[in-house]
Amino acid sequence: MALIGRYYAAFNAGDAGGMLDCVAEDVEHRVNEGGIRRGRAKFAEFCSHMGVSYREELKDLVIFANDEGTRGAAEFVVHGEYLQTDPGLPEAKGQRYILPAGGFFEIKGGRIARVTTFYNLNDWITQVSA
Repeated sequence: MALIGRYYAAFNAGDAGGMLDCVAEDVEHRVNEGGIRRGRAKFAEFCSHMGVSYREELKDLVIFANDEGTRGAAEFVVHGEYLQTDPGLPEAKGQRYILPAGGFFEIKGGRIARVTTFYNLNDWITQVSA
């Protein structure tokens, strides 16, 4: 699905504006083991925070979609660097990590209406704590 491909291409380019262009005004962003952020403004805040705390590139991206184009999913491997300590998480010291992950999408009106991200937080913590 081209929309999800554009979303992740913008992610890999560090282009938060490009990601925002892909999401609906009332997007529902469900973060792994976290809360639900509703709305483009909250999504923008999240992108800004991520850009400061982490440098990530997604590799081995595979995108799946239903025939109607209303649901999609992606599987990928995150290659990252932990740059700035996130509250409640281990101290950041530039640790590198490689983490399998995925995303699930609902598409409405040509935009992403819901994105749910999943990865194994315990695996990430183990990698950055080593």
